[in-house]
Amino acid sequence: MAEQRPLRILHCFRSPVGGIFRHVRDLVEEHSRAGHEIGIICDSSTGGQYEDSLFDDIRPFLSLGLTRIPIRRSISPSDAVVLWNTFKEIRSLRPDVLHGHGAKGGLLARLAGSALRVNRYRVARLYTAHGGSLHYSRASLLGQLVLRMERLQEYFTDALVFICDYERQTYTTKVGRPRIESRLIYNGIGAREFSDIPTRSDAVHFIYVGMLRDLKGPDLFIDAFAKTERLLGRPLSALMIGDGPDRDRYREMMVERGLGKRIGMLPAMRVKEAFSMAQNLVVPSRAEAMPYIVLEGLGAGKTVIASRVGGIPEVLGSDSPALVTPGDSDDLARVMAEALTVPGWHDKVMPSPDAVKSVFSAPVMAQEVLKLYDDLVNPAPAQARKAVS
Repeated sequence: MAEQRPLRILHCFRSPVGGIFRHVRDLVEEHSRAGHEIGIICDSSTGGQYEDSLFDDIRPFLSLGLTRIPIRRSISPSDAVVLWNTFKEIRSLRPDVLHGHGAKGGLLARLAGSALRVNRYRVARLYTAHGGSLHYSRASLLGQLVLRMERLQEYFTDALVFICDYERQTYTTKVGRPRIESRLIYNGIGAREFSDIPTRSDAVHFIYVGMLRDLKGPDLFIDAFAKTERLLGRPLSALMIGDGPDRDRYREMMVERGLGKRIGMLPAMRVKEAFSMAQNLVVPSRAEAMPYIVLEGLGAGKTVIASRVGGIPEVLGSDSPALVTPGDSDDLARVMAEALTVPGWHDKVMPSPDAVKSVFSAPVMAQEVLKLYDDLVNPAPAQARKAVS
């Protein structure tokens, strides 16, 4: 692979926040350092100063530039304009690889890449769901439509990338066994992130770090915090760190329950700063694929308490006492109380940093993704493939 020319790689996704953005940033940096040319196309209406600072971090690695256009979360008539603008931008950049992330990014990348194919321009079209449409249920009409669209889009896709085995199994169950190339490539964090972050002297008991929307469970965190106080018979302290559409509603919820002075709220910030504010990180999500916050928390030496959803059990261990029933604030409160009161609970329950690092490493992730890109752009002759097999 080292003898091949540098690849021109373009990542397309909607929202530059959360795990998808983190995943793409890691790939951008690793692949740029390996000598490839990288670009990003994403939504212009999402994110704030914090996200702008993250873009500034990776801008030196974006030799194909950063293109931001309005991309709505839901399907709308304006998508036709977005698709046309996306296609024109992609055509001008002439990528070898188009990698769509999330449902909307995957749709735009694959349709634009297929339009290029019609014009006899060959580009590898990849898709990583990152949960996304796989959260829908086959029991609903909308879910059936979304999941059938996923199946249909396989005709416009060269390879699927699953970021955890849970996502791969969910795709097989809800969409069907992939009829195209697919790879399981775990999310990973950088070597420098496997370093303990000590807590400040004014640290709180618990932190929630992430998007402020119901899917991620901030309301469960608030409920469980109040129940943990009742279980222990004393007041506690916590912080909710992040931004999102339901921020004001969660603030009102805390005030109504008399928790406004014991649960603080701070805007999104770099996780290193956030992790210094508590030893115990709570991830109460109702649904996930493979959340980076769990990997980052473990790398920083934090105690991670999380819902048994998505690929989280693949990181913490399927039988981990730190896993709680999704949507159950009573179970979450029970584990939060144990983390504070049981001597040595962290050392007994948390996986070792070395064990996490051996599987969930950003350099390994980037190398495996790059290998897939190269296999698609520079396929081995049939005889060579038979010899390898």
